[in-house]
Amino acid sequence: LRTYERGVEDETLACGTGATASAIAACSVFQPAVRHFDLAARGGDLAVDFETDGERYWSIRLTGPARLAFRGTWSVE
Repeated sequence: LRTYERGVEDETLACGTGATASAIAACSVFQPAVRHFDLAARGGDLAVDFETDGERYWSIRLTGPARLAFRGTWSVE
């Protein structure tokens, strides 16, 4: 899974919304019986699980690694 995010204007390491949408789209179009998808993103492997009746999706869970990508300070003058 590769994501390009508006605002960043570049490819990002991962996108939770994009990962979840990709898994639901894959279920809807290609594999309607599958409720678990493993995705490889540049920032690490992700898993998306959900329940569906074919029209609605619920209990959507996104899991994957979390790590510090940036540290900074903000100064208001």
